[in-house]
Amino acid sequence: MNDFFINRTIESRIRKEIEANKVTMIIGARRVGKSILLKVLMQDILKNEIIFLNGEDVNDQQLLQERSVSNYTRLLINKKYLIIDEAQKIEDIGLKLKLIVDNIPDIFVIVTGSSIFDLGLKMGEPLVGRKKTYQLFPIAQMELNKYEDLKTISENLPLRLIYGAYPELVQIPDLKKKENYLYELVNDYLLKDILEFDGIRNSKKIYSLLKLIAFQIGKEVSIPELSNSIDLSKATVEKYLNMISKVFVLLEVKSFSKNHRKEISKMSKWYFLDNGIRNALIRNFNLLNFRNDTGELWENYLVSERIKFLNYNNNNTSFYFWRTYDHQEIDWIEEYNSNLAAYEFKWNPLKKVKCPGGWQANYSSAEFNLITQNNYLDFIT
Repeated sequence: MNDFFINRTIESRIRKEIEANKVTMIIGARRVGKSILLKVLMQDILKNEIIFLNGEDVNDQQLLQERSVSNYTRLLINKKYLIIDEAQKIEDIGLKLKLIVDNIPDIFVIVTGSSIFDLGLKMGEPLVGRKKTYQLFPIAQMELNKYEDLKTISENLPLRLIYGAYPELVQIPDLKKKENYLYELVNDYLLKDILEFDGIRNSKKIYSLLKLIAFQIGKEVSIPELSNSIDLSKATVEKYLNMISKVFVLLEVKSFSKNHRKEISKMSKWYFLDNGIRNALIRNFNLLNFRNDTGELWENYLVSERIKFLNYNNNNTSFYFWRTYDHQEIDWIEEYNSNLAAYEFKWNPLKKVKCPGGWQANYSSAEFNLITQNNYLDFIT
């Protein structure tokens, strides 16, 4: 695990699936390793076949400014690969890439971006049918399995629940340095995209909203309550949550219902895609023995790791939670090709966990699984 790089699962997929005259788009939060992944992908390519551009460099932006076939033909003469890091920073990047892949024969294009809404607005419509998108997350346990034996995985699990798994962070041995890294990440990098987007400058409201969500892991979130707590309109709260999810900080999980009586159908839960970010926001890095939120950390960890697993395996499973008005609930529901599976998460179950009667009555053919420290690796790797 040298130079802060761990072999990433999507690397092999990209190598197998990359096509000429298609845009390979790698998206993800800041500091999850997109730039390093680009360098790894470039290692096997002859240097004289590549032109590499940084979307945040004004000189590199200038090279693409003239949107014409003749300009791009000159730029890419004798080049096989166009690679752009932080592509969303380039004005009209979608239209420019469309012109390139439509008119430069046998060109391979790889781009990265840290903001899906920016990339979506600037690249989505022009590149319909011309791009493949891959999401990169913080390090997944399925990736760490290549470097850790079962004893090491067990020893590191409490640390993952507290500090998360950003690529640089997992290689920092000192716990205080881990904390400082996460505080820096939250304050200086993570929300940069959202605060730049749409003229938003009120960072205090964004942080207040995230902190409220951080204290409600595993619980249904009420938009009106959030609105009242931070003195923002419901529409603004919804807008902020949508944007925060699109910079890969939060994940929304909606309620599952087939309109059976008593099923809650219009609520959502929100999870963080990395436990360390959540704990940095609430400024609590106490070890598990000194916390009262271990169950919430366990639930958030399993959700984030399961999302990585499904995404990296190109699995289009839909996911939900389930609850009724008489307080029967299940943490995690998956639906794939009309097949249902239910999962309840328990860090340390003190008694036997049974499938709720309401779920059994309405979905008798569905699986029911209890996920604990004894079997969680089968769920996330």
